[in-house]
Amino acid sequence: MEFTARQIADFLNGEVDGDPDVVVNDFSGIEQGKAGTLSFLANPGYEKHLYNTGATIVLVNKGFSPSQPVPCTLVRVEDAYQSIASLLELREKMKPVPEGIDEKAHIDPSARTGERVYIGQFSHISAGAVIGDDVIIYPQVFIGENVVIGNNSVLHPGVRIYHDCHIGQGCTLHAGVVIGGDGFGFAPQSDSNYKKIPQVGNVILEDHVEIGSNSTVDRAMMGSTIIRRGVKLDNLIQVAHNVEIGENTVIAAQSGIAGSTRIGSDCMIGGQVGIIGHLSIADGVKIAAQSGVGVSVTEKNAVIQGSPAFQYGKYQRSYVLYKKLPELFQQISRLEKEIAELKQAVKKN
Repeated sequence: MEFTARQIADFLNGEVDGDPDVVVNDFSGIEQGKAGTLSFLANPGYEKHLYNTGATIVLVNKGFSPSQPVPCTLVRVEDAYQSIASLLELREKMKPVPEGIDEKAHIDPSARTGERVYIGQFSHISAGAVIGDDVIIYPQVFIGENVVIGNNSVLHPGVRIYHDCHIGQGCTLHAGVVIGGDGFGFAPQSDSNYKKIPQVGNVILEDHVEIGSNSTVDRAMMGSTIIRRGVKLDNLIQVAHNVEIGENTVIAAQSGIAGSTRIGSDCMIGGQVGIIGHLSIADGVKIAAQSGVGVSVTEKNAVIQGSPAFQYGKYQRSYVLYKKLPELFQQISRLEKEIAELKQAVKKN
């Protein structure tokens, strides 16, 4: 569909700076902008691309003042990033929604499915499963025994949900996600072997959780591994058994959380972060990418970095010194040599 700058501004409660009648029918990044597309500028670091972008319309914040003439129409909004998110969400809602159960899907007679459900080819719904209304299950998804899927959830191809797990309403699981695999529980034996500890709990995802491709959430040994409402997990994340992640926490790719750790609400965890087991992370904590967390973080809204991670400002100051260690070592070596020479001179005198 096509939209004019005026229509976009009206939808976003924005203002048009330029030709209100120009038309767009697609989106593009500001660096790769093409005619007929809409882009946005939220990060000042990308401002240089505004002056030569090929995009027809660019969303900017209302307070933005260009330093050069711009080749496109601007739509000024309160928050360019939030506005582009709203437009992209609108576009997704306009896509046709698949419905119906493919004849090559298998649904156990004891399973229950709601209204307006889509189940794609070669998906398997096991005994006792309950599928809510308006759920979309793409091809090759496995749903185990007694699994519950809430209304309006979407399971992309290749998702695997083991028995007894509960998925809330409005959840999105991307391709290859595994929910409810066994936790890593093995008891060492006297003969240096390991005895597997049965994992008899489950996983609970509350409403509006989104999990990226090839991430895994292990079932609890006993009780539940719990992902609270609004949590967003990136791709390739490991959540171990009996972990609890608080509401609206976001975690970037390749992070791993060991067993029985409790993460608070509204935390932000960067990529490749490792958190050992049985810790507590307070609400609002921010953990920089590639950090290793080995002790509990009890201060709310703390910002930490490093491995082992500690207070962000101290880490930054320490890192400045760390980079200077080779020069400092050379200086110390020279000073030691000079001191040794002075001692020799004093002895001779």
